[in-house]
Amino acid sequence: MTMMTPPPLDQQEDEEIVVPHQEFTAGPQPMEVISSEPAPENHQLEDPPTFKYRWSIENFSRSNTKKLYSDIFFVGGYKWRVLIFPKGNNVDHLSIYLDVADSATLPYGWNRYAQFALAVVNQIHGKYTIRKDTQHQFNGRESDWGFTSFMSLSELYDPSRGYLVNDSCVIEAEVTVRKVVDYWSYDSKKETGYVGLKNQGATCYMNSLLQTLYHIPYFRKAVYHMPTTENDMPSGSIPLALQSLFYKLQYSDNSVATKELTKSFGWDTYDSFMQHDVQELNRVLCEKLEDKMKGTVVEGTIQHLFEGHHMNYIECINVDYKSTRKESFYDLQLDVKGCRDVYASFDKYVEVERLDGDNKYQAENHGLQDAKKGVLFIDFPPVLQLQLKRFEYDFMRDTMVKINDRYEFPLQLDLDRDNGRYLSPDADRRVCNLYTLHSILVHSGGVHGGHYYAFIRPTLSDQWYKFDDERVTKEDAKRALEEQYGGEEELPQTNPGFNNTPFKFTKYSNAYMLVYIRESDKEKIMCNADEKDIAEHLRVRLKKEQEEKEHKKKEKAEAHLYTIIKVARNEDLTEQIGREIFFDLVDHDKVRSFRIQKQLPFNHFKEEVAIEFGIPVQFQRFWLWAKRQNHTYRPNRPLLPQEEAQSVGELREVSNKAHNAELKLFLEVELGPDLHPLPPPLKTKEDILLFFKLYDPEKKDLRFVGRLFVKALGKPIDILSKLIEMAEFSANEEIELYEEIKFESNVMCERIDKKISFKSSQLEDGDIICYQRALTSANRDEFQYPDVPSFLEYVRNRQVVHFRSLEKPKEEDFSLELSKLFAYDDVVERVARHLGLDDPTKIRLTSHNCYSQQPKPQPIKYRGVDHLSDMLVHYNQTSDILYYEILDIPLPELQGLKTLKVAFHHATKEEVAIHSIRLPKNSTVADVINDLKTKVELSRPDTELRLLEVFYHKIYKIFPPGEKIENINDQYWTLCAEEIPEEEKNLGPHDRLIHVYHFNRDPNQNQMQVQNFGEPFFLVIKEGETLANVKIRIQKKLQVPDDEFSKWKFAFISLGRPEYLQDSDVVSNRFQRRDIYGAWEQFLGLEHSDTAPKRAYTTNQNRHTFEKPVKIYN
Repeated sequence: MTMMTPPPLDQQEDEEIVVPHQEFTAGPQPMEVISSEPAPENHQLEDPPTFKYRWSIENFSRSNTKKLYSDIFFVGGYKWRVLIFPKGNNVDHLSIYLDVADSATLPYGWNRYAQFALAVVNQIHGKYTIRKDTQHQFNGRESDWGFTSFMSLSELYDPSRGYLVNDSCVIEAEVTVRKVVDYWSYDSKKETGYVGLKNQGATCYMNSLLQTLYHIPYFRKAVYHMPTTENDMPSGSIPLALQSLFYKLQYSDNSVATKELTKSFGWDTYDSFMQHDVQELNRVLCEKLEDKMKGTVVEGTIQHLFEGHHMNYIECINVDYKSTRKESFYDLQLDVKGCRDVYASFDKYVEVERLDGDNKYQAENHGLQDAKKGVLFIDFPPVLQLQLKRFEYDFMRDTMVKINDRYEFPLQLDLDRDNGRYLSPDADRRVCNLYTLHSILVHSGGVHGGHYYAFIRPTLSDQWYKFDDERVTKEDAKRALEEQYGGEEELPQTNPGFNNTPFKFTKYSNAYMLVYIRESDKEKIMCNADEKDIAEHLRVRLKKEQEEKEHKKKEKAEAHLYTIIKVARNEDLTEQIGREIFFDLVDHDKVRSFRIQKQLPFNHFKEEVAIEFGIPVQFQRFWLWAKRQNHTYRPNRPLLPQEEAQSVGELREVSNKAHNAELKLFLEVELGPDLHPLPPPLKTKEDILLFFKLYDPEKKDLRFVGRLFVKALGKPIDILSKLIEMAEFSANEEIELYEEIKFESNVMCERIDKKISFKSSQLEDGDIICYQRALTSANRDEFQYPDVPSFLEYVRNRQVVHFRSLEKPKEEDFSLELSKLFAYDDVVERVARHLGLDDPTKIRLTSHNCYSQQPKPQPIKYRGVDHLSDMLVHYNQTSDILYYEILDIPLPELQGLKTLKVAFHHATKEEVAIHSIRLPKNSTVADVINDLKTKVELSRPDTELRLLEVFYHKIYKIFPPGEKIENINDQYWTLCAEEIPEEEKNLGPHDRLIHVYHFNRDPNQNQMQVQNFGEPFFLVIKEGETLANVKIRIQKKLQVPDDEFSKWKFAFISLGRPEYLQDSDVVSNRFQRRDIYGAWEQFLGLEHSDTAPKRAYTTNQNRHTFEKPVKIYN
C-alpha cells in the first residue's frame, strides 16, 4: 500500500486511511487515503535497513498530555520517533504517527522514504494486536505520517479488550528505510513484459485475483470466446468488460483501469472503497461467469477448470452400513492453525472422526452405532485453488482474528502421496495428481486492515513476478515462497541503548490463497490466447479506444500550440438561467468551445463561427468577459477592430492575465423583426449593454428575457415599455427593477430608482437588471418570496439536509429543504414539525464528520451555533447530513444536568442493574447515592452505599461523598455502586481490607498473562485467617455451588504475577498495605473459567468481518 497526498475523490485509488499529522486548530483535516501508487520496492538488490521498536507507556489513561513522543531510535542512519495522541487528534480514535525526530534541523530539500507498520499490542491475546502498514516519502512539509483514526478510543480504553493492562499501553513500530526511487520512471511493461491494474480505492484484493485468473490462459481464452456484440456497453456487460480488461492487460503498455468492470458488477463508488475478501469475490465472480457462459460455446469452462469432487462418508464399525454423499468444490478451505504445511492441512481435511459414546450415529435400520466419519477425494480439478484460513472467528473474544502462524507450501504438490491416502476408492488412479505452483495471493497486514498482492509464474518458468496493483516487478523464488510462509522472526539488537533485548515479531505478510496447476494438464491450461481469439467487434472497439486515447495524449502534448475559445450567446443565457444557474449570466463550461491554433488570425476564427452558428462574419461582434472585484463575471467591452486583426494567441494574452489556455467571449448578434441578423449597432461610450432577467413570484421562476443598449444619461423609465413587451405584460403593468450586484459571500440585490439616470445608478456594460410585476402591500403576503432579493437570498442559501436518527447513523431517515441562514431554533422547529413533536427543545442534533463518515462525538449544544451553515461545516468541508435524537426532557434543561450510568450490585442477589442518574452538575457523589437509593432494592432500609470506579475489572477508586460529579468521567471507566458490608464498618486494628478479583489465563499465550473478568469486590481479612476460612466466606458471598467452587484456585497476585495459595496459608501475611487506594496491583485472585455470556460488541468492525458481502448485481 502506498500513501500520497489525496487526489480529488474521483481519482482516489486505494484503501486504508492515512494522513500526515496535523493539529487541527483552524486548518482543514486532510482526507486519509491510500493511493494506488505502488511502493518503490525491490528496485535495489541489497536488503534495506529495518528496525523494530517497542514502546511501553505507563499510566496511560491518567495522562493529561495531548500528545506523547517516544524515545528516538535509528533506522538507516536516520532519527525516528513515534508520536501518539492518547485522546485522539480531534477525533474519537487513537491517533498515531511515525515522525522524523530531527526534521527541524535538517537541510532544506531533505527527503527520505520509509515503509512502516504501527501497532497497538494486545497484551492478553497477542493475536488481537491491531497493526496497520503504510509507506511515505518524508520531507520538510510532511515530516510525520500515519493514522489519525487508528483505533476507536472506546475499544482502546474498554476494560475487557486487553490493550491496557495495569494502565500500560504498548506501541510497536517496524520501520524499513528504502532508497528514494523515481516511481514515475519505472516502466512495468519494459522491465517485465507485463502491466498492472489501477486501484480504485480498496480494490487491491480484486486486482490480485484478476491477475491470477488472467494468467491462466485457458480461462482467458474462454473469456475471449464469450459471445458479446458491438452494441453492448462494457459498463453494462460483465463478459465484455472482462474481455476488454484482459485485452488491455495483454496488449497495453500501461496499467489498466478496472472501473468498467466494477460498473458492470453494478458497484458504485462505495463498493470500490469497501475492501472485501478475495476468496469471497473469487466464488461470486466464478458463479456469475458460469451463469453467463451457459448456452454458449464456452459453457462448462468454470467447472472444467476448477471443479473437483469429494465424498463425505459415515461407516459403521460393528455393522455393515455405510452412507456416502458426493459433493463438488471449486476451491478448498485449508486450516492454517495447528498445521505446519499444506500436507498437514490435507491430512487434517481427511482425518477420520469417531462417532461413539453420546455421539453415536443413527444408522438406518440399525439404530445408534459406533461409526467413522470423514472425507475423501474422488477427483481434483486441473486448476486447484487452495484458500488458506488465515482469518477465523474467535468465539471467546467475539471477533475475527488473523492467523499469522508459519505455514509452508511446496513448489510441487503431490496429492497421490502415501499411496493415495487422500483419495476415495472411486478415484481414477490413472490420473496423476502432481501439481505445480502457479500463483500465491498474499495478504499483508492485520485483521483491521491490509493490502493484497500476488506472486505469479505466468509461464510456469523459474521466474516469479509480483503483481502489486499498477506495479509489476521480477522476484526471486525465495521472496515469492519462503517469505510468504508467515510466522515469527527474531531481530537482533542493532541500536544499543534503545532496546537491550531482541524481540520476536510476527510477520504480517503471508500467503492467503494458492493456485496449483496439474502437471498432466499443463500444456492444455497454459495454451496460447492471442488476437485471433478476440471477437472482431471487440478488437475494433478497443483499437478505437486506443486511438482516442492517443489523440487525447497528442492534444495534451500540443496544448501549448492551441487556445480554447468559449463562445456564449443569447441562446445559452436563455437555456441556463433559472434552470442550471441563477446568478451571473452563464456557465462557460456548458457553451460551445473551439480549439484554435494560436497563430491563426482572429478573423479566420470568425469564419469558423459563421459556419458553426450560421451568423455571417459582418454581423458578429465579440465581447471580452471580465472578473470583477466582487467576484462576478460579466461581459466587459467589445473587441476593437485592431484586436480582431491579431492572432488568437495574442488576443488571449491581452484578455487573460491568468495565462490559462482559454479565451471567453460573448457573441452579440442583433436580430431584425424577421429574426434575420443585422449589423451590430454603433457602440459609443454613452451606450451601456444591460442584461435582463424576469422574476415571477407566483411560480418562483427566474428567466433571461434579453439584453438592451441604453444611454448612460437615460433613465429606466425610458425603457419600461420595452421591458413590458419583453415580459409579455399588459401595456399598463407596473414593474419593479432591481440590480443584481453580487452573490459572494452574500447576496446583494438593490432596487433601482426608475427616475434617475443609469449613470447615477452606477450601471455599466455587462450589468444585470432583474424585474417583476409590482406588488401591493396587500398581495405581497401571498408569496413565499415576493420579490427578487428574497428569491435570490433563498436560492443562494437553500440547502437540502439529510437527517438520520443517531441510533441508526447509516440509514437516511428524511430530508428537508432549509436555509443555511436558519438559526438553531428554526432548524429544530422544522425537524420537530416533520416528526410530529410538539416541543422542539426535545430535539438534539449532532453534526457529521466528513472524514470518518460518522456522527461527531459531541452533540450540538442548545443554541450553540448561529446558523444551519455552522452545523454542516467540518473543517474545510461542508456536509449535508445531520443526526437527530428525541430527548425525554428539553435540551436546555438536560445541559444543566450530568448523566451518569451506574451499575448497582445487589448485596444478596446475582443481578446487576444499570441505572441512569441525572442530576444538576454541581451535585456531589452523596447526591448520586441518595438518588440511587430511591431506585434500587436494598437489603436493609438503613444500609449505606458507596460509589466505585472500576477499570479493567479492577477497583481503582472509592469516590468520597463530597466529590463533585461534574468531574467524573464514565466514558471509559465503569461506575459501580454497592452496599457497604457491616464487617467493613468495624475493622479491627489488624484487619485488612483487600481487593478480590476474578481471573483466568490463556494457555495459548507464551507469557500466560493474567486476564481479569467479572465483578471485583473488597473483602475483610482477619489477622491470622487461613485461606480455608476465607474461601468459606467468599463462597457464601458469591453463592457458588460446591461442585463448581471446588474447581476454583486462589492466588496472591502482585504486579500481574500469581502465587498460588494453599488452604493452610495465612492470607493476611501476604497483604501488608493498609491503604486500599492504589493497592489494585496486589489482590487476591480467584482463578476459574468465565461462564458469563459474551456481550455483543458494537465498536468499529474490522474489514474482515465483511459486514457488507461481495455482490455482483448484473
